[in-house]
Amino acid sequence: MSGTAADNAGLAGLRGITELRRGVLGPCVLALLEVRPRFGLELVRELDAAGGLLTSDGTVYPLLNRLRDAGLVTSQWQDRPGERARRYYFLTEDGRKHLAAFRAEWAEFTAVVAGVLDGGEPQ
Repeated sequence: MSGTAADNAGLAGLRGITELRRGVLGPCVLALLEVRPRFGLELVRELDAAGGLLTSDGTVYPLLNRLRDAGLVTSQWQDRPGERARRYYFLTEDGRKHLAAFRAEWAEFTAVVAGVLDGGEPQ
């Protein structure tokens, strides 16, 4: 066995951040689609440009399929002049409700976590 307890804790922290990113990726996709419909690669580019949200480009397409299966988004192939056909994703009414609920929970969750990380007591 190699590594110290501190090294292992560091690795666990990195895995924790990766899991946190995965956990918020869905709501971030919903938030982007709330502004306007987008195609898959466009979502990948925007999430990548946001910095730190994507662990890999390959996570977005399976996520979009799960969101569609859950009824939170729909998709439609569109063939726009001068462009190749692309599958565009649209937020559903259930997706809007889900996003609103996540936003409310996220605000409370991040406040609690920040309080604890800043040396305070959980409230």
